Amino acid sequence: MVACESSGTVRDAFLRLGHDAMSCDLLPTDVPGPHHHGSVLDILGDGWDLMIAHPPCTHIAVSGAAWFEEKRKDGRQAEAIAFFMKMINAPIPHICVENPVCIMSTVYQRPSQIIHPWQFGHPEQKTTCLWTKGLKRLRPTNVVYDEMMKLPKNERERIHYLPPGPDRWKERSKTFQGIADAMADQWGVPGSLIPEFTQTTMFHSKSPMRA
Repeated sequence: MVACESSGTVRDAFLRLGHDAMSCDLLPTDVPGPHHHGSVLDILGDGWDLMIAHPPCTHIAVSGAAWFEEKRKDGRQAEAIAFFMKMINAPIPHICVENPVCIMSTVYQRPSQIIHPWQFGHPEQKTTCLWTKGLKRLRPTNVVYDEMMKLPKNERERIHYLPPGPDRWKERSKTFQGIADAMADQWGVPGSLIPEFTQTTMFHSKSPMRA
């Protein structure tokens, strides 16, 4: 299952390799394909082998730190943290939770891995954190760092320079195709899976295949 995805990018990467994959989001899918239009919390216990989750980052990403105090006071940040933890503690043997640089690195724990689009064929910079369970580290597939550094800053940081608009948030959150393909290629085979964890990672507020 690909949680909190309406684009179908990661879902379709798994489908192309013959996996039984489904996306899930409060929004309908942008392109035809298996999709649960509703809350992921309703289907977490449906026997998934693998979940890749993209929980909303609006209230926990460090890029919005200027509004943290307000969001702590009104409960929005606590709600976002709780949702993130429901994803990482889901009853699923193999899990990847993706987010930008955010407070979960200190509220929960440091990410298992940090990746960039330029490691997967896209000459762009976007720091992406992965918290994983039961999965090996994602291996870069096409490093284009040198080519990227020859580009103007507004091109290699395209996501940052997107103009304001109703769909800006959607474009900023969409998974790069090269990363989606790497997830399907590498995590869709038994050799990239680690035996199921026997102990659930619990959340302490004061402490640091079917897809």
